[in-house]
Amino acid sequence: MNELSVLHDLVAKNEDDILRRWVDRQLGAASFRADRISKAELSDQSRRFLSLFRQSLASGNADLHAPAWAGIREMLEDLSGSRAQQGFSPSETALFIFSLKETLFERLQDQLATDPKAATQLILDTSQVLDRIGLFTTEVYQRGRERVIIHQQQELMELSTPVVTLWEGVLALPIIGTLDSSRTQVVMESLLQRIVETGAAIAIIDITGVPTVDTLTAQHLLKTVAAARLMGADCIISGIRPQIAQTIVHLGVDLGTVVTKSTLADAFAIALRRLNLSVTRVAAPKKRRPDGDEADRLEDRVED
Repeated sequence: MNELSVLHDLVAKNEDDILRRWVDRQLGAASFRADRISKAELSDQSRRFLSLFRQSLASGNADLHAPAWAGIREMLEDLSGSRAQQGFSPSETALFIFSLKETLFERLQDQLATDPKAATQLILDTSQVLDRIGLFTTEVYQRGRERVIIHQQQELMELSTPVVTLWEGVLALPIIGTLDSSRTQVVMESLLQRIVETGAAIAIIDITGVPTVDTLTAQHLLKTVAAARLMGADCIISGIRPQIAQTIVHLGVDLGTVVTKSTLADAFAIALRRLNLSVTRVAAPKKRRPDGDEADRLEDRVED
């Protein structure tokens, strides 16, 4: 209690000087990212934190999870989350707190120079308080980075499962990579949404880019096919390579009445036939022979 009171008085009486030294220390650090945060923004964040830190110390409670420290926790959550999105590393984020520790140590040594024992004890107590704040900052930063990674993974899954229109009434869904439960949900939602938008009668699911097919992958495919059928569209699975065919047989997976083909082209041909459409090769037009006058003009051009 007494140590926190002394620290509170130290910060309250020297807040402007501590703030200046703290900001200068952060700006002078080798890990400072001037390309991602400005001096004005850093100064504002440091001023806000130091003010909240002083108010929390006034409570005399060193428990970081106590109500008196709610303002500190809220600010650090916002700061760590924003820096995680900006691409700061954990050490660069933790520097915000640990650079304050060195600044406070300097002021404590200056103020208690005549009482080394009291200075040492107060430095230890201050270090413990700031260490807990630093660990909290790192934990919040880690959660923020995990949210960013999860969001990026969701975006990649959406980008890696495009639903394209091959022909009026025919959709194609090329799948690249592993098909797990979360990705199956994205695939299913994307495909069903496109079926609703286009009114397609046939959807081709191409698994040429799927490295392996196990029982779980086959079940995910069947769920997608069943959902598409409920929306009124038949599915054709293409990209069945010999290795995948052997695996499916070995696992005893029953694809039921689902039509499968080895290539996307074969599946597209079946889709066209179901829609009573056909692709016909058109003969190249014959070159017209020039008449007499036109032949004379060509000869004159050659002579010229």
